[in-house]
Amino acid sequence: MAFPPQFLDDLRTRVPTSSVVGRKVKLTRKGREFSGLCPFHNEKSPSFFVNDDKGFYHCFGCGAHGDIVSFVMQTEGLGFAETVQRLAAEAGIPVPNDTPQDRKTVEKRQTLEAAMEAACLYFEQALRGPSGAPAREYLEKRGVPEADIGKFRLGWAPDQRDGLKVALKIQGFDDAMLVEAGLLIRVEEKPDPYDRFRGRVMFPICDRRGRVIAFGGRILGDGQPKYLNSPETPLFHKGRSLYALHHARPSAAKKQEIILAEGYMDVIALHRAGFDTAVAPLGTALTEEQMEELWRLAPEPILCLDGDSAGQKAMMRAALRALPLLKAGRSLRFATLPEGLDPDDLLGRPGGPARLREALTVARPLIDALWTGAQAGRALDTPERKAELSRDLHAQVATIADADVRRLYQTEIDQRLTALFGVAPAQPVPEVAAPAYVPRARQPSGKRGRWQEPDPFLKDRPNATVASTPLIAERMHTRALLAAFLNHPFLFDHWHEALADIEFADAGLDSLRREIVNVTATRPGLDADALQSHLAESEHAFMLSHVMQKDVAGTFPFTRREAFPQDVRAKVAEIFGRLMDRRVAEDRRLLMAVTLSEETAEAWARYKALFADRARAHGGDEEEGGPMDAVAPS
Repeated sequence: MAFPPQFLDDLRTRVPTSSVVGRKVKLTRKGREFSGLCPFHNEKSPSFFVNDDKGFYHCFGCGAHGDIVSFVMQTEGLGFAETVQRLAAEAGIPVPNDTPQDRKTVEKRQTLEAAMEAACLYFEQALRGPSGAPAREYLEKRGVPEADIGKFRLGWAPDQRDGLKVALKIQGFDDAMLVEAGLLIRVEEKPDPYDRFRGRVMFPICDRRGRVIAFGGRILGDGQPKYLNSPETPLFHKGRSLYALHHARPSAAKKQEIILAEGYMDVIALHRAGFDTAVAPLGTALTEEQMEELWRLAPEPILCLDGDSAGQKAMMRAALRALPLLKAGRSLRFATLPEGLDPDDLLGRPGGPARLREALTVARPLIDALWTGAQAGRALDTPERKAELSRDLHAQVATIADADVRRLYQTEIDQRLTALFGVAPAQPVPEVAAPAYVPRARQPSGKRGRWQEPDPFLKDRPNATVASTPLIAERMHTRALLAAFLNHPFLFDHWHEALADIEFADAGLDSLRREIVNVTATRPGLDADALQSHLAESEHAFMLSHVMQKDVAGTFPFTRREAFPQDVRAKVAEIFGRLMDRRVAEDRRLLMAVTLSEETAEAWARYKALFADRARAHGGDEEEGGPMDAVAPS
């Protein structure tokens, strides 16, 4: 069975070689590589080395050499196709079939790559032409020399409606292909597409191998938006890409250091000053996939974002998003720049490079960023406010998946709280809900036993942990429901009103629900990235990271972006039904308790009315009378 080259490249890139080899060989990190005893011949001292950046292993003793595919084939005796399918399943990468349609997809991708390269050449030539004078003047004022313009392939998109379109049409690229590549925009009411980028300084965005996959454009003048990126395309996925990664990878792997800046100009300035391991996200909050990419190159990437309040908030969001992913020897550090400057500004001042190196050297560990971020803007002058700080910190630490790291974070946080308040903080008490009504059945012994319907979302997952209380089960379903809406905005077309009407028992999740409802009501048509980006920059960032954790996608596969729409709709409908069932049961339980305690006809009438309303809201028909008419008070 043949596989597309792009698929195999993606598989080798996304699965670290050390993670596969480490299952068979005890590896020890040595600089940018790992070493261990060779599994292919007997030896007493290690001569077997693994390099994640280059994606291969090599034994200097016996000459064994290969990648993750060849290693599994040789150590487990599998065939090529079976090995690829197993590795792809472990990495969560869909395996393409060798069909005419797949071959057509590969050919289309190659055409898209050619179109992006042709566009990059067009922008580069335009920068050097007569229309590029404003862009050349801008770059000169920003201190960008000719060498950097060439290294980063900077360009200029002329302020013309169809300049790029005409130039690429001559080379054989049709409008449909250029629209799919994100280079043209097609508006429904207008027949002809037009250039997406006009009057902008152009920054090519490349993949790991340096192939152009997208562009970022900076407007000259007062136009909006200031920066415009390519849309999502078959080549470009914003949440996976990092600007200048292909330039930074060799040095990052060698130095075991990688720097994350905020913008294109920051990265260019950092490379020019000798900090050649700098990369940047693409205008969005740092994603889990981008973190994984950074960790492949260095165990503790340094976030060096702007020193203003927005930069500090971005650091806190990154810290919260990183918590569930932390492992032994894998974390983040945070560099705070002086005077609220960004890297480009700082490097342009006297002594700037030395001051930046000092900031990187004393970069704070993640737990320090978490500690200071949690206290920012808080008054800790009452027991309640102190308890709130303790609660929030412990809730954040609880999201760490690795048990050893989580335990050590908890210990560190407790020690800091003790030092801050002068007394040892009380350990958080686990929430235990009052038992909800569960049907009882007669047992042979005559005693009443308890039976509870198994959760249909977990019954097919033998390794999943079933919630031990109704409250925990409801919280799991609530997180899954919100994750589904955040990853599948098409749900709002049918379910927006339902999401607006329902209330969640968890106050934090309910607050996030209200914000989602409000944002999508005032800004209809937001895609998943735009919606999540908005929430990540709001006060709901922590709850967003809680909802989007990997345990939700693992337990509820329909919340993943690649899930089939019909499956998503069916499961969302099922969750709404379950949550409504719980609301009805709880309302009946509580009001029945009040009714029986008051023993009045008026109280009984309230009970029946509420039950009828809930039944109608749930879509059912309430029968004449009620389940306890025979005992209603007279």
